[in-house]
Amino acid sequence: VQLQASGGGLVQAGGSLRLSCVASGNIDSINAMGWYRQAPGSQRELVAAITSGGNKKFADSVKGRFTISRDNAQNTVTLQMNSLKSEDTATYYCNADEIIYRGHFQYDVWGQGTLVTVSS
Repeated sequence: VQLQASGGGLVQAGGSLRLSCVASGNIDSINAMGWYRQAPGSQRELVAAITSGGNKKFADSVKGRFTISRDNAQNTVTLQMNSLKSEDTATYYCNADEIIYRGHFQYDVWGQGTLVTVSS
């Protein structure tokens, strides 16, 4: 089981980016999926998360600017980032807190990071 993230890049302040993450590997179900970010010299922080039932939560700093969605059938989660600010610059990581596959459980699965750089 692995997560593959894509969609990072360089964007000007005020612009938009969309990050996508797909989980692969004979997956039966995934509980919550989310996005975290880590800026240089800072701790990793939650950006947004969504449960399989569609419940969402967001960091206060991104509320009203970012949206999160997922496709349970395709095991994907997408983060739409609008009105980007320089302080959004970070490496973004997708995460699945619990994956069930072939009757097994895998917890706290991380994708590789994708860099988002917002120029002011």
